[in-house]
Amino acid sequence: MISRTPPAFGTELRRWRALRHVSQLELANQAGTTQRHLSFMEQGRSHPGRAIVLRLAESLRLTLRERNALLFSAGYAPAFEETSFDAPALAPVREALAQVIEGHLPYPALMIRRPGRLLAANRAIAVFLEGCDPALLEPPVNVLRIMLHPDGVAPRVANLGQWGRHVVDNLRALAAQSPDRETDDLVDELAGYVPEVRTDQEHLGFAVPLRLTAPEGELRLLTALSSFATALDVTVAEVMLESFLPADAATTAILAEREKRAEERGEPRLLALGR
Repeated sequence: MISRTPPAFGTELRRWRALRHVSQLELANQAGTTQRHLSFMEQGRSHPGRAIVLRLAESLRLTLRERNALLFSAGYAPAFEETSFDAPALAPVREALAQVIEGHLPYPALMIRRPGRLLAANRAIAVFLEGCDPALLEPPVNVLRIMLHPDGVAPRVANLGQWGRHVVDNLRALAAQSPDRETDDLVDELAGYVPEVRTDQEHLGFAVPLRLTAPEGELRLLTALSSFATALDVTVAEVMLESFLPADAATTAILAEREKRAEERGEPRLLALGR
């Protein structure tokens, strides 16, 4: 009997190749196989080994979750664990990330999971949460929704059109790279909150700052994202750190003073808001 590839694998392989805009020849060269073999796999005429599926997934720049799904479509068990974020096995990861976001004080820093689910934050995040609808803070909390929702931070963002479009465009690019229904739905929701971009708004030459109105004055904040580049667990690979940095001296002074007051009040340095 001739072994044939499950139809789902060929369909998924063609779909990913189309999304990445690579030809059969290009993908075959990257994955260390032949165009003929790749064509046979897409047609279901040849069954791929587990190793070639993983090489194809890596060549297509799939996430660990997507690599597991491609393996499953070919009839193989997942290669990458998906550990609960609260599991004992991830305690070192949680502790390391907690140290990073705590060490970022007096500036806000968040621990998030795609697409924007908030896991934890340092206490400086309070500057964003003041005046937010309590319903937006009920788990699971989505930090992108909080930032752009009209009952969240949005009314206090002076450059909502410009900064909000930047946030939505970044999320849309992520959705295009790794499509899934939840992210697509969130893009559609958030895009509806963002007004048209004004062409006369100023911004720094190298980045779009968040201009946030606070009782002490306007804060100008830059955003940085970081993740585990060599993760081998689906959950760890999907966790990101989002940190905010002051873009001017006035913002630095305001956040330092807010942190001083929080320290005097004995507020917890770390907050678990999204679990």
